[in-house]
Amino acid sequence: MITDIQITIDSQFTLVQCTKGDYIPSADAVVRIPGRGLAGTEEGIVMRLMGKVSIITGGAQGIGQATAIKFAKEGAKVAVCDVNLTAVDETVRLIREAGGEAAGFRVDVTDKVSITQMVEGVMAKWGRVDTLVNNAGIVQDAQLKKMSEDQFDRVIDVNLKGVYNCTRAVVDIMLAQNSGCILNASSIVGLYGNFGQTNYAATKFGVIGMVKTWARELGSKGIRANAICPGYIHTPILASMPAKVLKMIEDKVPMGRLGKPEEIANTYAWLASDEASYVNGAVIEVSGGVTI
Repeated sequence: MITDIQITIDSQFTLVQCTKGDYIPSADAVVRIPGRGLAGTEEGIVMRLMGKVSIITGGAQGIGQATAIKFAKEGAKVAVCDVNLTAVDETVRLIREAGGEAAGFRVDVTDKVSITQMVEGVMAKWGRVDTLVNNAGIVQDAQLKKMSEDQFDRVIDVNLKGVYNCTRAVVDIMLAQNSGCILNASSIVGLYGNFGQTNYAATKFGVIGMVKTWARELGSKGIRANAICPGYIHTPILASMPAKVLKMIEDKVPMGRLGKPEEIANTYAWLASDEASYVNGAVIEVSGGVTI
């Protein structure tokens, strides 16, 4: 139990009084803010990521943007990384206007120089890296007989080599801290494959292999590695599809709808928190049951 402790946070809740009866499991695990309900609850917002420094690639749109916003709401200091600097600036603006703390970086995950500059900027600003969300990814679909070598190589370079590049850039920092969390964006395509996605499937299977390897290599050093496999999520890519196609996709899902980016972000936030402290090498499907 704790009494008479004041916690100052960079959010619209500038000062929180923790009085007798509030319980914090560890210094950086969970802070409950009285009087401001999370999703309408009375118990208060759960700040599971208070003070954690998080790098999110592909963080300026879709699932990445939802994850950046979610992490900031839970108290993380967020590095929003994307090739689209205009979208980066907009995401940072949204986070700051809501009272969160964020910095934006133009990062091409195939360009080691831009990655190094981003990591140096994060360290100069916040001095540590607690979480890396490897979310950046692209699609260039074609059947095998029609897929060009450029299409194959480009998807491999971004979705697979990019994950390696970013993780390699932060692993020494995490090792020095004896703590860290690496989260890879896979897909249900990384579990079962998909028509016309030889290149994409190869990358999404590959990033699962990476987290399982890193879980073995780094687990004893205080670093956890896990992957999420989203199903059909309402992102800009799906939103561009005809309504008839979207209806066909929805009908395949037992829950009868597409997933929301926020539902993937919620899973990432849990995995990044101390609540998931014994989760390592896991592959979590978030798909509404579409693969059943």
